[in-house]
Amino acid sequence: MIWAALTIFAAFMQTWRNTLQSGLSKTINVGGVTLARFIWAWPIAGFYLATLYVIQPVAMPVFTGKFVALVLGAALCQIFATGLMIRLFKQNNFAIGAGLAKSEAIIAAVLGAVFLGTQLSPLGWLGVLIGSFVIFYMSNIKGTKGLSLPTLMIGLGCGTGFAATSLAIREASLTLDLPFLHRAAWVLLLVISTQTLILLAWLSKNDKPTLKALWQKPKLCLMTSTTSCLGSIGWFTAMSIQTVPYVKTLGQIEVFFTLLFSVFYLKEKVKTKDAVSLVLIGLAAVLVMWE
Repeated sequence: MIWAALTIFAAFMQTWRNTLQSGLSKTINVGGVTLARFIWAWPIAGFYLATLYVIQPVAMPVFTGKFVALVLGAALCQIFATGLMIRLFKQNNFAIGAGLAKSEAIIAAVLGAVFLGTQLSPLGWLGVLIGSFVIFYMSNIKGTKGLSLPTLMIGLGCGTGFAATSLAIREASLTLDLPFLHRAAWVLLLVISTQTLILLAWLSKNDKPTLKALWQKPKLCLMTSTTSCLGSIGWFTAMSIQTVPYVKTLGQIEVFFTLLFSVFYLKEKVKTKDAVSLVLIGLAAVLVMWE
């Protein structure tokens, strides 16, 4: 059950990261907020990998062409999916589109079964379906009325992009003949480094004021990168052990952490819909962990 503990840790860190990003987004545009996730994360990932080698020295990995393609694909798919998520803000009925974007667990299950031969048990499929339903249910505030085709396509495209990212990360990890901690750490370092270089190059050419704005918020930027990297360590390592649909379904416990933050920090009341959703998320988590 190591993968379950890592997933819960990752979901908690992701909730914290999202809170920090919301603070950054008040004065910095989306490109800058996205870069804040990675700009200090790659040295942290490098330090983590070096520490693993000190604790448990193993051979250096052999990077095949397949591995390089998977790492590059994961980096690009995540940037692509993030871009689609940004576009959702401009669509009508954004909440439903966002719910569709969070459907990566079921999309990953289908893509994995079709293209990678991923096998889930009947209980596992049920857990993934329940988890995906809950996310859409919580986002479906005003019903599907007014849901446009662009919102539908962007939402599903976003979910597909994130699902493809997770599947590529797992496949890249499995190509390395190393202990699971080391192989996940290598994939993490290379994916984050690739994304950082891509975003830095783009912002340097098209939006230098944003880079300056990030430089003026060092503490918030560092905390965002740190929580993002710690969460990614959890995600990447969990996915090197367990299949993506199970990890992402259990990872929906992030909703629970978000609700706790709302209740105890923002002093908001728990709605009946939220309580029902938490029960269903708990059921989905039990089903996938039962596997």
